[in-house]
Amino acid sequence: MKPQLLLAALALAMVGFTAPAPTSAVPTKRGAVRLYTLDCGHLDLDDMGLFSAGHAGERGQMAVPCYLVRDGDRWLLWDTGLGDGLAAFPQGKHIMGGQWTVQHRLVSQLAELGLKPGDIAFVGLSHLHADHSGNVGLFTRSTILLGAPELEWARGGGIGTDPAIVAAVARERVRLVGDDEDVFGDGRVRIFATPGHTPGHRSLLVMLPKSGPLLLSGDLYHTRENLARDVIPPVNVSAADTRSSFARFKRIAARLHARIVVQHSPEDFASMPRFPAFLE
Repeated sequence: MKPQLLLAALALAMVGFTAPAPTSAVPTKRGAVRLYTLDCGHLDLDDMGLFSAGHAGERGQMAVPCYLVRDGDRWLLWDTGLGDGLAAFPQGKHIMGGQWTVQHRLVSQLAELGLKPGDIAFVGLSHLHADHSGNVGLFTRSTILLGAPELEWARGGGIGTDPAIVAAVARERVRLVGDDEDVFGDGRVRIFATPGHTPGHRSLLVMLPKSGPLLLSGDLYHTRENLARDVIPPVNVSAADTRSSFARFKRIAARLHARIVVQHSPEDFASMPRFPAFLE
């Protein structure tokens, strides 16, 4: 094992990662790890106070990215955005307290890499809010990776979920993951539990060989301010779980010296390579 990978493995053990069995009996071809940032929509919000305490009544904007991870010859899509159907509405649609717009279809961006939805082995969802799962119905041949408590909560009408999307998820090939999931069985792409925003909320760690470890927040944090101050937003299922998730997330980041990407942050989205460029 390379020294840097050994050190990373030791650090992961120290912050409480389990070592789950590989998700497939088929060995992954060892090769490049790459991270692509896709534009999966934009939110113009009526009231940022729902997501960032202290900003009640203020309008705001959020990016809605998806992330495509290549590990050797297999692919993981992390979150699926607002839904390609919104591209038919150039001015967007007003949904759940904001104007939702899609300028770049997810399927078109995949096509730029020569990919179709059926080429994606795994679709990992940080959670089932509609702005993170809008395109999940496109991936009928993929295995959907979802935090174990999430589907039951969403089926019960969890706030921010879309019943049609939840029904689509239930029809797909779903694997309910526990606390941690080693997606490709090689330790380089890991989903880990960060509940609180929703019961089954998850975040993602990608071990990039050149850029170093990178953590994708899901909606554990909505803004850089929330990250800096550990702000728990009003849209939250369990404040106690969120506090524990804050601590775990930052422990992992500190141990690995990982870059943190707050997914909804326009600044963080702009800091990533412009698709189809990538991090490796």
